[in-house]
Amino acid sequence: AVGIDKMKKGFVKSSVMTVTNIPMMNPEIVTGVSMMLLFVFIGSILGAKGVLGFWTLFIAHVTFSLPYVILNVMPKLRLSQAAQDLGCPPVKAFMKVVLPSILPGVVAGLIMAFTLSFDDFIISYFVSGPKFQTLPIRIFSMTKKRVTPDMYALSTIMFIVILILLVLVRSEERRVGKECRSR
Repeated sequence: AVGIDKMKKGFVKSSVMTVTNIPMMNPEIVTGVSMMLLFVFIGSILGAKGVLGFWTLFIAHVTFSLPYVILNVMPKLRLSQAAQDLGCPPVKAFMKVVLPSILPGVVAGLIMAFTLSFDDFIISYFVSGPKFQTLPIRIFSMTKKRVTPDMYALSTIMFIVILILLVLVRSEERRVGKECRSR
């Protein structure tokens, strides 16, 4: 996001933004199949067998999560120019002004990327290979036979963890809101 923001306005910047947003607009099945074909093709060129695994899954998840992180961080990058206009050197402006201001965007992007990766089944199914399973793939393979008590326990744990996180986030929002109103 910082690199894209530093680009001059024009064809290159708009092209990079367009290419970056492609994974958001593509259906997951198209992304999953095309990435699988790409990884298998590159693996066949390099002569590697069993190319699909953790690293292909990692690359795929970074690829489809990147636009969401960029969209959360880009709007926060406008303060750097203002700090430099006031005489702050570029590195100091980044460390003292930009980094603290983009931190909420980075955290929001992190949460979005984690949620999307945690939830993703389709892309993971195509790029993970036989030796590596994500939680959604594991749950899917468990449901092929019948629903077991393990699945109920897992669902309950996931529900409770998400509920606790939502309560914590909401209480932090209220605390910050009260501090802002009292000033």
